[in-house]
Amino acid sequence: MLNQAHTALLVVDIQNGFVDGNLAVSGSAKIIPVVNQLIAQFDNVILTQDYHPADHVSFYQNHTGKQPFDTIELDYGMQVLWNRHCVQGTVDALFHSDLQASKAQLIIRKGYHRDIDSYSAFMEADRRTMTGLAGYLNERGISHVYVVGIATDFCVAWTAIDAVNLGFDCTVITDATAPIDVNGSLDKAMSDMTKAGVKLMTYKEILV
Repeated sequence: MLNQAHTALLVVDIQNGFVDGNLAVSGSAKIIPVVNQLIAQFDNVILTQDYHPADHVSFYQNHTGKQPFDTIELDYGMQVLWNRHCVQGTVDALFHSDLQASKAQLIIRKGYHRDIDSYSAFMEADRRTMTGLAGYLNERGISHVYVVGIATDFCVAWTAIDAVNLGFDCTVITDATAPIDVNGSLDKAMSDMTKAGVKLMTYKEILV
């Protein structure tokens, strides 16, 4: 049974851009019904929303001669380049219409600084700029977060690992996530989460 007072469901980036838009992730539409069932089970629900300016540093279109999934070196380290997606004020950035988003108590927007990408719901890729989520959870007395959404090997994994590093218990509900899985990224993410102390469970295991 969930301790509703001290747990929250963190729904990562279930937006048009990642489901059937500019950076669509294979299989992502299939997880939405599972995510909706989970939303119904939690009293505390938080959404994250990728929300980039059009000239964001992570878009390959903003770098001459680059292609999707190329990498560049920035001040904070290696940056994967993506197709332009989830641009502020566009349909691509909206939550997918099938997602039952109205129950959410908080929306964390990330990736809106032009020169810094942001996978984690807790801090941006420079590893210094905080989103405020940790403070919100602490003030609410929430000690355990369950993470679902897109993509398993990027935003979900970074969020989960940061949660543990910031002192929260964290469980990723694996069949409520969808991976990009490029250049071995899924295997690495699963290994990194396990090593960090993130629990990996399925939807049915959560309901026991």
